Amino acid sequence: MTASIQLPRPVPGQRPALCVMVLGTSSGAGKSWVATALCAWYRAQGYRVAPFKAQNMSNNARVVATPDGKWGEIGTAQYLQALAAGVVPDVRMNPLLLKPEADTRSQVVLLGQVDEALSQLPWRGRSLRVWPQIAQALDALRAENDVVVIEGAGSPAEINLHSSDVVNMRVARHCGAHCLLVSDIDRGGAFAHLYGTWALLPADEQALIQGFVLNKFRGDAALLAPAPQMLQERTGVPTVACIPMQFQHGLPEEDGVFDDRSSAGAGQAVHTTIAIVAYPRISNLDEFQPLLQVPGVRVVWARTPAQLAGADWVILPGSKATAADLAWMRSQGLDAAVVAHAAAGKRVLGICGGLQMLGEALIDLHGVDGNAAGLGLLPVTTLFAQEKTVQRTEVRLPALPAPWQALEGMAASVYEIHHGRTAPHTAMQAAGQTVVEAVPGLLWHSPDGVVLGCYWHGLFENQAVLQALWGTAAPSLETVFARMAEGVGRWFQAVE
Repeated sequence: MTASIQLPRPVPGQRPALCVMVLGTSSGAGKSWVATALCAWYRAQGYRVAPFKAQNMSNNARVVATPDGKWGEIGTAQYLQALAAGVVPDVRMNPLLLKPEADTRSQVVLLGQVDEALSQLPWRGRSLRVWPQIAQALDALRAENDVVVIEGAGSPAEINLHSSDVVNMRVARHCGAHCLLVSDIDRGGAFAHLYGTWALLPADEQALIQGFVLNKFRGDAALLAPAPQMLQERTGVPTVACIPMQFQHGLPEEDGVFDDRSSAGAGQAVHTTIAIVAYPRISNLDEFQPLLQVPGVRVVWARTPAQLAGADWVILPGSKATAADLAWMRSQGLDAAVVAHAAAGKRVLGICGGLQMLGEALIDLHGVDGNAAGLGLLPVTTLFAQEKTVQRTEVRLPALPAPWQALEGMAASVYEIHHGRTAPHTAMQAAGQTVVEAVPGLLWHSPDGVVLGCYWHGLFENQAVLQALWGTAAPSLETVFARMAEGVGRWFQAVE
């Protein structure tokens, strides 16, 4: 390898900004992670940086302020990329967010706000409607920064979608982006993926691909030769980086659940096993990433009752389709397993959709989510409203019973994204089945504290919460970003 890093350098103060775009040969290639690392690296070089992804399809979302003083949603990846860049997250950084509700239906969030009209349009029918807002958002970021790090989606070679593309090469053409194409070499076939993706692009788009990146490499880098040279002979594109596998990089996975290899405590003695029910429409799973950084804590993604066995905690996370995910839990026998876990006096925590599942019933009068009977662990009911609650807030945790007592009085930064409005079941209350509403409309628990539910996302991302529960904290995001920036300086060099 040579000593010179193979990344373009912007001219400070020159506008519009340089655009560096991270494309992938497939979903899961590592686009989000590489884009985050580049944001951190450009920031470390002293440049003004902003992330951008025209369209993200994910149920992992964060709450940010909008220009008109409201709260809006963007994908978690762009939220973290903004933090890596050292800037305040902005809805322009992810102007279009698609939140899957079923295999053929998504809720469309445009510039932070749900757009019901767009949600009803077919996939290919949206392009003309959304492109002006996407282009305007990108142009605004380019006018304010030295460099914009752009993330693509899926693969730019999805030729069935090329004519309606608003996230890959249409964006690259619009801003003349310096494009890097990333492939997951751990899966095998990386050189074929890189060549095939490049070959399927028209000539003007091929010309925008300035470098190939091999990601998730394990083994002897000397064994790569002569493939990078042969690939460059066929395409004219150099391989500019070989990034080692990063099992414990400290950021949530964008496209799926993490595994034990991602845990900083892997191989250590386990004192707490937390089973998180992984239903099909799980949302905001990224908020549990800090649990992997706590020594002695083991996280299990549970899809069967057997995977709940032996767990100290069960967490019911958020859901984009609460009624449907409840039906899935029943089909797997997980409903009875969760009830049995609580009956044994072991902790059950429900967050957002998980809270709604803990109650007696889900009532949907507007076709938002669906009607369903709950698990009956808390005497509360949830009514789905047409309007979505989206907000960030600072809270101070109230007095809590013994299992959670260590959190009492603690300040925490949290966020809410939900249609549900939850309240005590009045008839059950009158009959003596009580629930403690510790924070009106937001947090409830059983009298003994075994079962607790809240609408607050992000509790475990507060270092003080981890410290109170387990006596230790996770590495800060700034530590993670600094490590990533340092890695870019080593990995983005010419590969021979």
